[in-house]
Amino acid sequence: MTEAKVAAIDDETSTVLSARERVALRFAEKLAIDHHKVDDALWADLRAQLSEAEIIELVAHTTLYIGFGRFNDIIGLGPVEGGRS
Repeated sequence: MTEAKVAAIDDETSTVLSARERVALRFAEKLAIDHHKVDDALWADLRAQLSEAEIIELVAHTTLYIGFGRFNDIIGLGPVEGGRS
């Protein structure tokens, strides 16, 4: 992931991210915020850009990292201050 791609995440007009990356980000965001909003239209968009195996991997990794984030929040574990040395 380049800095340009990270900067383009919130810019839907940017062409830095591919259609595959955009749909994966949309899915991950909806899953993290309100999984009930992952609707048939989004599944169709995912299937247009990703294989079934890639979708399974995306769902598995997304749910795993959402779970880690919630775990960290529950036990009060926040980001490391000052970054890495």
